[in-house]
Amino acid sequence: MADVILEMRDITKTFPGVKALQEVNLSVRRGEIHAICGENGAGKSTLMKVLSGVYPHGSYEGEIVFDGEPCRFSGIRDSEQRGIVIIHQELALCPQLSIAENIFLGNERASRGLIDWNRTNHEAGRLLDRVGLRENPVTRIADIGVGKQQLVEIAKALSKEVKLLILDEPTAALNDEDSAHLLDLLRGLRDQGITCVIISHKLNEIAAIADSTTIIRDGRTIETLDMRRDEVTEDRIISGMVGRDLEHRFPPRTPNVGEEVLRIEDWTVHSPTQRDRVVVDRANLTLRRGEIVGLAGLMGAGRTELAMSVFGRSYGVDISGRLVKDGKPIEARTVREAIRHGIAYATEDRKRYGLNLIEDIKRNISAAGIGKLARRGWVNEHEELEVAERFRSSMNIKAPSVQAVTGKLSGGNQQKVVLSKWIFTDPDVLILDEPTRGIDVGAKYEIYTIINRLAEEGKAVLVISSELPELLGLCDRIYALAEGRITGEVDRSEATQERLMQFMTQQRANHGQEQVQ
Repeated sequence: MADVILEMRDITKTFPGVKALQEVNLSVRRGEIHAICGENGAGKSTLMKVLSGVYPHGSYEGEIVFDGEPCRFSGIRDSEQRGIVIIHQELALCPQLSIAENIFLGNERASRGLIDWNRTNHEAGRLLDRVGLRENPVTRIADIGVGKQQLVEIAKALSKEVKLLILDEPTAALNDEDSAHLLDLLRGLRDQGITCVIISHKLNEIAAIADSTTIIRDGRTIETLDMRRDEVTEDRIISGMVGRDLEHRFPPRTPNVGEEVLRIEDWTVHSPTQRDRVVVDRANLTLRRGEIVGLAGLMGAGRTELAMSVFGRSYGVDISGRLVKDGKPIEARTVREAIRHGIAYATEDRKRYGLNLIEDIKRNISAAGIGKLARRGWVNEHEELEVAERFRSSMNIKAPSVQAVTGKLSGGNQQKVVLSKWIFTDPDVLILDEPTRGIDVGAKYEIYTIINRLAEEGKAVLVISSELPELLGLCDRIYALAEGRITGEVDRSEATQERLMQFMTQQRANHGQEQVQ
């Protein structure tokens, strides 16, 4: 039997009115990558917070045995001293401090009460080499991207002589290239004897990297799979997560496509920071009533920039081209004008731009269409409450009431609030940017059902997604974008991942636009 580094036995954690974990058992072998899967709210992050001391001993029932010894952690510092380090989904870095300062924050390299900056920067540089990050240790965190910030967090963990590294959704905000680099790094750490526990919704990544996978559902351990011995498929994992077989990942739909509602002609957008750089280059798209259209492209292709520039020019400068709505040219130079013309945009970053996380569900839903509830400058709060309750019911938002704080909801329920907000504006065109990012498979199915319903109501829906299977399973037509140009348009019946990837990787030398109807 392989050497076991961690055992969590009969862990039960209760919050007021909710039993988040119920007799959960977890066994992790030394030197393996162990994945934990489950729907949002299943208890994955709660279990890891118990392990790392975020929830101290005494606040839960059960036993933790690490490296053969029972452990009672009163806080994160206790668990870190034993070599257990957790990296949360929301990175805990100080943006105005340097990389080196962040790596050794709370663990400073000092002598006689003074920080030894030469030693700090030298050791930080060595750790950066170890994680494959080519950055100067004195560079500010604010000046590097989220992919590099994730590597800084891992370097920070390595500085604490980590034995067990816990990563909560480490690739949720990363592009494909950064995700691949991170997974390679985790393989390297495993080869060095560091045990990793990874929480992820991305089943393809789990299949590629995990040695074992534990499935948690409704606060209980369902099973642990040996990924190297068992015949483990994504469908097998999904079945364990949701408690049922998902024969079809996407709800059935019979398209009823109507007349053209929006045409984007020769749309060109320049970068606001580098005005000579063209981000969107003469793009042409059409959207029809009752149609779901996909927009595929690699990171940096210009998908979000195209969407935001169309939505009231909320991105870009020196924008040229035409918007034609219902056969007539329109001007949408501000977000308010875009909303008035029946265009809505649900951002890819719902936590930062899509929602007010400290406000309740009711106020978030009414935010974009507040004028519909106002009379002479006063909001009719009774009507606002009725609207919010209607959406809570129709969108199946799981919350005790519409007065619940939005930031306390799961990712899937937050996304339903975002969609409710924009549906309340009664748009003809709804642009959804990464609508299922960071949510589990069960919640994804619900979001797909809502998107289908919007199309059935006659709305034109544009879906931007980094997941090609999602676009293929959801959309009637798919445009591909590469380096700011539309490089292909493919009908659903003829679309494949390989064909889309060919369009998505076309170089700028190929000036023609291939379109397949």
